Amino acid sequence: MDVQLKKGLLETCVLTVLNRGDSYGYQIIKDASPYLEISESTLYPILKRLESNDCLNVYSVEHNGRLRKYYKITDAGREKIRTFLESWKEVMTVYNFITEEMRSSNNE
Repeated sequence: MDVQLKKGLLETCVLTVLNRGDSYGYQIIKDASPYLEISESTLYPILKRLESNDCLNVYSVEHNGRLRKYYKITDAGREKIRTFLESWKEVMTVYNFITEEMRSSNNE
Protein backbone atom coordinates (compact mmCIF):
# COMPACT_ATOMS: atom_id res chain seq x y z
CA MET A 1 0.00 0.00 0.00
CA ASP A 2 1.21 3.50 -0.78
CA VAL A 3 2.93 5.02 2.27
CA GLN A 4 1.06 8.34 2.10
CA LEU A 5 -2.29 6.62 1.70
CA LYS A 6 -1.56 4.34 4.65
CA LYS A 7 -0.46 7.34 6.75
CA GLY A 8 -3.76 9.08 6.03
CA LEU A 9 -5.73 5.95 6.86
CA LEU A 10 -3.89 5.44 10.15
CA GLU A 11 -4.32 9.06 11.23
CA THR A 12 -8.01 9.01 10.37
CA CYS A 13 -8.56 5.72 12.20
CA VAL A 14 -6.85 7.08 15.32
CA LEU A 15 -8.99 10.23 15.16
CA THR A 16 -12.11 8.11 14.69
CA VAL A 17 -11.29 6.09 17.82
CA LEU A 18 -10.86 9.35 19.72
CA ASN A 19 -14.09 10.72 18.29
CA ARG A 20 -15.83 8.00 20.36
CA GLY A 21 -14.23 9.40 23.51
CA ASP A 22 -10.93 10.30 25.15
CA SER A 23 -8.47 7.45 25.31
CA TYR A 24 -4.85 6.45 25.95
CA GLY A 25 -2.30 4.71 23.74
CA TYR A 26 -2.83 1.05 24.59
CA GLN A 27 -6.62 1.41 24.44
CA ILE A 28 -6.42 3.19 21.08
CA ILE A 29 -4.43 0.24 19.70
CA LYS A 30 -7.03 -2.23 21.06
CA ASP A 31 -9.94 -0.21 19.67
CA ALA A 32 -8.34 0.14 16.23
CA SER A 33 -7.03 -3.44 15.96
CA PRO A 34 -10.22 -4.96 14.47
CA TYR A 35 -9.80 -2.59 11.50
CA LEU A 36 -6.05 -2.27 11.01
CA GLU A 37 -2.76 -3.40 12.41
CA ILE A 38 -1.06 -0.68 14.42
CA SER A 39 1.85 -0.96 16.83
CA GLU A 40 3.01 1.33 19.61
CA SER A 41 6.01 2.37 17.51
CA THR A 42 3.58 3.48 14.79
CA LEU A 43 0.92 4.99 17.06
CA TYR A 44 2.96 7.39 19.16
CA PRO A 45 4.50 9.33 16.23
CA ILE A 46 0.98 9.61 14.78
CA LEU A 47 -0.36 10.96 18.08
CA LYS A 48 2.52 13.46 18.28
CA ARG A 49 1.91 14.61 14.69
CA LEU A 50 -1.84 14.97 15.30
CA GLU A 51 -1.13 16.95 18.46
CA SER A 52 1.26 19.29 16.66
CA ASN A 53 -1.41 19.81 13.96
CA ASP A 54 -3.97 20.74 16.67
CA CYS A 55 -6.11 17.69 15.86
CA LEU A 56 -5.99 16.48 19.46
CA ASN A 57 -5.17 17.64 22.96
CA VAL A 58 -3.22 15.71 25.57
CA TYR A 59 -3.77 15.59 29.31
CA SER A 60 -2.65 13.30 32.12
CA VAL A 61 -4.68 11.36 34.67
CA GLU A 62 -3.31 9.38 37.59
CA HIS A 63 -3.91 5.65 37.23
CA ASN A 64 -2.56 3.13 39.74
CA GLY A 65 -0.10 5.68 41.10
CA ARG A 66 1.24 6.63 37.64
CA LEU A 67 0.31 9.35 35.21
CA ARG A 68 -1.39 8.12 32.05
CA LYS A 69 -1.55 10.33 28.94
CA TYR A 70 -5.02 10.73 27.49
CA TYR A 71 -5.82 12.07 24.05
CA LYS A 72 -8.90 14.13 23.17
CA ILE A 73 -9.99 14.97 19.63
CA THR A 74 -10.43 18.66 18.76
CA ASP A 75 -12.69 20.37 16.24
CA ALA A 76 -9.71 20.39 13.83
CA GLY A 77 -9.46 16.60 14.27
CA ARG A 78 -13.14 16.17 13.46
CA GLU A 79 -12.68 18.38 10.40
CA LYS A 80 -9.75 16.17 9.32
CA ILE A 81 -12.11 13.14 9.43
CA ARG A 82 -14.71 15.01 7.33
CA THR A 83 -12.05 16.05 4.80
CA PHE A 84 -10.81 12.46 4.58
CA LEU A 85 -14.33 11.20 3.90
CA GLU A 86 -14.83 13.75 1.12
CA SER A 87 -11.49 12.82 -0.45
CA TRP A 88 -12.30 9.13 -0.16
CA LYS A 89 -15.30 9.60 -2.46
CA GLU A 90 -12.85 10.60 -5.20
CA VAL A 91 -10.64 7.59 -4.43
CA MET A 92 -13.64 5.29 -4.72
CA THR A 93 -14.60 6.82 -8.08
CA VAL A 94 -11.12 6.05 -9.42
CA TYR A 95 -11.18 2.57 -7.81
CA ASN A 96 -14.52 1.80 -9.46
CA PHE A 97 -13.21 2.97 -12.83
CA ILE A 98 -10.08 0.80 -12.53
CA THR A 99 -11.93 -2.33 -11.41
CA GLU A 100 -14.58 -1.88 -14.10
CA GLU A 101 -11.88 -1.45 -16.75
CA MET A 102 -10.02 -4.54 -15.49
CA ARG A 103 -13.21 -6.63 -15.61
CA SER A 104 -13.92 -5.42 -19.15
CA SER A 105 -10.40 -6.22 -20.38
CA ASN A 106 -10.51 -9.68 -18.76
CA ASN A 107 -13.77 -10.50 -20.54
CA GLU A 108 -12.37 -9.71 -23.98
